[in-house]
Amino acid sequence: MDFVENQLLKNLEIKERTGFRAADDLVAPDMKLGLGTGSTAIHVVRRVGERLAAGELRGIRVFATSFQTELACEELGIPHYSLNSPELAGGLDLTIDGADEVDPKGRVVKGGGGALLIEKLAAYNSARYAIVADEGKLVSDLALRFALPVEIIPEARRTATRALEKLGAAVTLREALRKAGPVITEHGNLLLDIRFQTPVEPEDMEERINLIPGVVGNGFFTGRRAPWDRPLIYIGRTGGTVELRN
Repeated sequence: MDFVENQLLKNLEIKERTGFRAADDLVAPDMKLGLGTGSTAIHVVRRVGERLAAGELRGIRVFATSFQTELACEELGIPHYSLNSPELAGGLDLTIDGADEVDPKGRVVKGGGGALLIEKLAAYNSARYAIVADEGKLVSDLALRFALPVEIIPEARRTATRALEKLGAAVTLREALRKAGPVITEHGNLLLDIRFQTPVEPEDMEERINLIPGVVGNGFFTGRRAPWDRPLIYIGRTGGTVELRN
C-alpha cells in the first residue's frame, strides 16, 4: 500500500469512527431522526442501519436530507418519510449531519455536496442537532478557505452574482464534473460558490445573503445561536480519538 492509499484508508477510518460514535451516543428507539449527507454523515446512516437490523432501534422514523441518503436508507432497510408526512409532522427529535467547515463557536458551513437546502430544513426543525466531522474541517473563520454555496433560481444568476460581489465575495458558478454545464440541484436550482477575502460575521452574512432576490438558501448554518441550542460537534482526530464539543 502506497502513501496516498494509506492516508485515504486512515481518513476513512476517522470518518467511520466519528459517525459510529455519534450514532451510538445519540440515536434512540422511537426517534424522529434527520440523517445528513456527506462522507462522514454516511457512516451515521450505516450505523443506524446496523443497529436497526440488530433490533436496537425499533420505531425509528427517518428524514433523509438528499437522494444519496435516501438511497442508503432504502439499501439498509431504514424507514424514511417526507417531513410533511404524518409520521414526522414537520419536526424532528434529532438531526446528525456532516460539515465542510466548523469554527470555534460551533457555526458551520455546509453544502459542498449540494444538499444545503434540505439539510438546513432538517437542522432548523430539530430539537437537537449534531455535527460529525474530521479535524481537517476545523477553521478559525468560515468561508475563507472552503467555498460557501449559495443556491439560486436560474433566472437570478447574474443579479445574485452582482449582489454577492457587493458584499465582498468572489463568486463562481459551480460546474458539473461529468457533464457539460453547471451543477443542477435536486430542486432544479443553480449553485454559486463564494469566498470572502477577509473574515465576515456568519450570522449577519447568512441573513444578508438570504435577502437577495432569487436566493433560495446559503451554506452558513448559524441559526441555532443560544448556548443551550448550539450543535453537538463530534471531531474525529488522527490519533484515533473523537472529541466532543458543546
